[in-house]
Amino acid sequence: MGIRNDNRTIKRNSEEIYEELLESRGVKQIDHYSTPTFEPLTLANRYSVRNVHHTWSTGDRYWKLAERYYGNSDLWWLVAWYNQKPTDAHVRNGDSIMIPLPLDRVLSLFYR
Repeated sequence: MGIRNDNRTIKRNSEEIYEELLESRGVKQIDHYSTPTFEPLTLANRYSVRNVHHTWSTGDRYWKLAERYYGNSDLWWLVAWYNQKPTDAHVRNGDSIMIPLPLDRVLSLFYR
C-alpha cells in the first residue's frame, strides 16, 4: 500500500452497528488501517532540510505538489506531515506551504 502505511496496524471492523453496511457490501467485515500518529519535527530537524515555499491557491492539492517536487504523487502525505496539516481541507488559499527537500533527507526524518 505504500511506505506511509508501514508500521500501522490493520483493524478489523465487524461491529454490529455496521451490520447493514457490511451486508450491503456483501462482506462480513472490513479491514482498515488504524489512524496514524506522527511526532512533529524538532526545530533542529526543520533546519536540516531545505524548504521550497509554495503559496496555496485554487486547484492546489498535496498530491500535485508531491508529483511536481518529488516525482511521485503517492508522497503527498510528506508535505501534509511536514506542514502539520493532515489534509487539503486544512489549507486555505494564501497559506504558505513548505515543501521539504531533498526527499531522502525528509524520509529519514520521518523514519527516525
